[in-house]
Amino acid sequence: MRLCTVFFLAFLILSLSGQSQKKYTVVIHGGAGIMSKERINEAARSEYKAKLNEALEVGNKMLAEGATATDVVVKVINIMEDSPLFNAGKGAVFTHEGVNELDASIMEGKTLNAGAVAGVRDIKNPINAARAVMEHSEHVMLSGPGASQFAKEQGLEIVPNTYFYTESRYQSLQQLLKKERERTGKDNTGTVGCVVLDSYGNLCAGTSTGGMTNKRYGRIGDSPVIGAGTYANNNTCAVSCTGHGEYYIRLGFARDISAMMEYKNLDLQTACREEINKLTNLGGTGGVIGVDKQGNIAMEFNTSGMFRGYLKSSGEKEIAIFEDE
Repeated sequence: MRLCTVFFLAFLILSLSGQSQKKYTVVIHGGAGIMSKERINEAARSEYKAKLNEALEVGNKMLAEGATATDVVVKVINIMEDSPLFNAGKGAVFTHEGVNELDASIMEGKTLNAGAVAGVRDIKNPINAARAVMEHSEHVMLSGPGASQFAKEQGLEIVPNTYFYTESRYQSLQQLLKKERERTGKDNTGTVGCVVLDSYGNLCAGTSTGGMTNKRYGRIGDSPVIGAGTYANNNTCAVSCTGHGEYYIRLGFARDISAMMEYKNLDLQTACREEINKLTNLGGTGGVIGVDKQGNIAMEFNTSGMFRGYLKSSGEKEIAIFEDE
């Protein structure tokens, strides 16, 4: 009887230990901006939430099976890059010249390794190219034709620029060019991002975007800038941003959140809120998602909405769009 009890206790301890090792969290965003339930009807809201849910569930399945944070960040962002709903990959906005130029970055919290691409026109999934830069080059950021050449040499999928075309994005550009409307916050947002704490205790953050409608002169925003739009450090947090990139660059937004946690001992949510306050005071708009080394999450923004969601190994889950959800 005692022997059976010992075996049972040993089994219970091993089971509980296995469960604790499986602790993980995935958080995503699909852009922040001026949103209203009148402008985004119920059918559209359902479509957005379904895609966010698909991304979260894929990430959840991978993490439950022991995938690394980096693998999950890339795969989850791929799902959003391949959807015309978001301003990344397939749904990217148009430049002043009527083409699509994309940016992306990724960073690992364990090693502080990072990779980014900027101003690329023919890489189907820019986040994959950012990862390739991180893992297979001596550099952190590659841009334009050079980034495309590197991506080709790495065997990544190359597509014609017309692949990224969507009619709604094209019409948004035409309206701005014809001055049929003024620029709005919607023209600066729609970026996608993912932050992950995996079951090994490692953090990773990634961000991908088409940038700003009607951008000119090879403009680059915060998304491919490590420390501005993306940052990860196992000692603090993983962060991905979305919004008017010029302001995020000026603030060193993503790194500043980590620094406040490191030097001021702030918790993740407080640090994110303080940084959003800095953004607001500077005149910028947007949002941020984050996860810390304990799996705590933050989804903060100063606009009326942000496409967002998270899922934890405990089963806790949320998908939302508007501020009041």
